[in-house]
Amino acid sequence: MLDRLIPGFAPRLVPTLIAVPGVILLLCLSFWQLSRHFERTAENDLRASRYAMAPVDIDAALADPDLRRFRRVSATGHFDHSHEIHVYARSLNGNEGFFVMTPLVREGKPAVIVNRGWVRKELRDAKLRAEGQIPGTLTIEGVLRDEPRRGWLMPDNLPEKDVWFWFDLPVMSKAMGVPDALPVYVEAALEPRNPGGWPLGGQTQIELPRPHLQYSFTWFALAIALGAIYIISQRQKT
Repeated sequence: MLDRLIPGFAPRLVPTLIAVPGVILLLCLSFWQLSRHFERTAENDLRASRYAMAPVDIDAALADPDLRRFRRVSATGHFDHSHEIHVYARSLNGNEGFFVMTPLVREGKPAVIVNRGWVRKELRDAKLRAEGQIPGTLTIEGVLRDEPRRGWLMPDNLPEKDVWFWFDLPVMSKAMGVPDALPVYVEAALEPRNPGGWPLGGQTQIELPRPHLQYSFTWFALAIALGAIYIISQRQKT
């Protein structure tokens, strides 16, 4: 059909077998990135709407599966600082360090794993931030999470060495001495700040980046370019 629309167009087999699948692949990538853009937009809308809600008790949030994801919650208990673990992480500003994960022990209820916030690498040792190891009963607020947050290139955790890269909650619970902890964790809010400033709470990312629309346009432009090069190269001189 193209040979009728484009004078001199006489496609050869090998270039056609290369170019046509290439164009199709690039278009598929473009539409995939477009779908990712809409997915990320929906996720950001959900996070913003849930974050705007008033905090509820964690047990009440867990009783409503449809509304529990990314809810702001509260929980009362005392931290067992002797069983904190450290997950390698970058802060919201991109600095390397660790999330401090600590069990919140509750009277007559399952413990809650709390991501108390981020510390610099040199503050991994709790003795260097002793002021922030709050004793006694307290009520914490934060965002309810349950995602493992494991990227496809992340290595395995090494619990025996307190080396963690992702949130393996069942294994974390055992390492913390609370194997019957709730199957979720709470990302602590920034306020009230911990004494001494560490760990630094408020590490919840409310709005995820959305580069996918730009990627979609890039793949689409490459598809157009490849198609144009193919058509031009397959025109025969008359």
